[in-house]
Amino acid sequence: MIPLARCLSAATAACALGAALAACGTAGPAAGTRPAAVKSPVSASPSATRPPVLTPGPGGLTPVFEHGPRDKGKIVAFTFDADMTADEGPRAAAGEHFDNPGLIGALHTLKVPATIFMTGRWAEQYPDEARSLGGDPQFEVANHSYSHYAFTPSCYGLPTIDADHARADVERAYTAFRKAGLRNALPYFRFPGGCYDQPSLRALSGLGVTAIQWDVVSGDAFATDADAVAKQVLDGVRPGSVVIMHCTRSAAPTTERVVRTVVPELRKRGYTFVKVSQMIAASQGHR
Repeated sequence: MIPLARCLSAATAACALGAALAACGTAGPAAGTRPAAVKSPVSASPSATRPPVLTPGPGGLTPVFEHGPRDKGKIVAFTFDADMTADEGPRAAAGEHFDNPGLIGALHTLKVPATIFMTGRWAEQYPDEARSLGGDPQFEVANHSYSHYAFTPSCYGLPTIDADHARADVERAYTAFRKAGLRNALPYFRFPGGCYDQPSLRALSGLGVTAIQWDVVSGDAFATDADAVAKQVLDGVRPGSVVIMHCTRSAAPTTERVVRTVVPELRKRGYTFVKVSQMIAASQGHR
């Protein structure tokens, strides 16, 4: 388990905050050398248009999205990390819950769309929930790596994976999604812990993904005071914000209460909730 901490992106010289080891579930039915470019592993729904992505940087460098436009209305995107590291199977087998059906139920009740960043290991542990989330039009599912191992050194104590293996880890997550029956994962990727640098961005070049960061950290990971977390979210949200939260019963126990508190208040303040794909579209001038 990893405490909330500050992460510095060498690629954008912007500060972001990371938190780790959380997950979500359904509420019921419902350095190296740049690798050669390959076809994107994303398996999109045949009837769906490709989600908007950012243009790669120089030399095809993986682009990074942190927040949407500040001048196009009060929109906010809630994101939830479905974290489970590759070596946490024994903990799940012993009864630890890395999902949170109650939170997903709250989002349904409140009619809040959201983007779920899921690890491949989580999809293997909860294939029915992964498939349900991927097929639910209220949500969109994106890649959070297979292993939830860090792509840079010194990332909150996470085990690390080197740049030479980073691409394979991301592709393995998409494979796990497909095996779980989740066929429409988006071409968005969130680095474990939010930690990345130039080598890790280069390592993913050619995969066709946009790296998704955030500008509002909820502080829900391991929090026990829901009111304090809610205040942090409400104090941080601005037009175009991307909020990072978690949805695991074991490591983010207050998140459902936080969502039930902040959603009505943000709506009172005039905010509309959107998915990350819609936020990127808005930043590109599309509706």
